[in-house]
Amino acid sequence: MVFLKYGYVSQCTEGGCKLKIKLDISNDRYDEIKSALEERGIKIDDTADFVLSETNCYIDNLTVREKGTNARIILSVEDIVCIESFGHAIEVQTQDAQYLATDRLYRIVSLLDPTKFLRISNSVVIARNKVKRITPTLSSKFILKMINGKRVDVTRSYYYIFKEYFGI
Repeated sequence: MVFLKYGYVSQCTEGGCKLKIKLDISNDRYDEIKSALEERGIKIDDTADFVLSETNCYIDNLTVREKGTNARIILSVEDIVCIESFGHAIEVQTQDAQYLATDRLYRIVSLLDPTKFLRISNSVVIARNKVKRITPTLSSKFILKMINGKRVDVTRSYYYIFKEYFGI
C-alpha cells in the first residue's frame, strides 16, 4: 500500500507494485526516497499521474521538455525567467531557451518559492530577480521587460499584489 497526498493506492501485489509516481522533493532527500520506493517496486517516472511532494518545501529543479525534440530536461529554477500558460500548454522561459512543462501552472506555482516567484496574471509567473524594467500604465497595470527581452503584463487583478511584492 502506498500513501499519497489524496489517499492511498493499493496496486501492490506479491510480485511488486505497478505504480508509477513523480517525485517533487528537495535534492537533499531525493536519492533516499527514490531508492526506498524503488526497493518496494515503485517506478519513479516524471510523466506519472501521481505526485509525491514534501510540504513546506520548494523545488530546486523543474522537469521540462525541450521544444522541437521533446527531450526531457531537468531545469534549475534559478534559470527560469518566466512561466506562461497558453491554454493547456505551459511554456517555461530561460535567458536562452524555451521549454514546455508537463504540469499545470497552478501546480508549478505551488512548488516554487514565493519569495522568488510571483504570479502577475492568470497565465504568467515571473522570477523576481529577472525583471529588467517596470513600466506603469494609466489603467492600473504594469508592463514588465524581463532580462530575456520578453514583455509581460501585470493585470489589474494582480496590480496591488505586485506593488506590495516589489515595494512600489
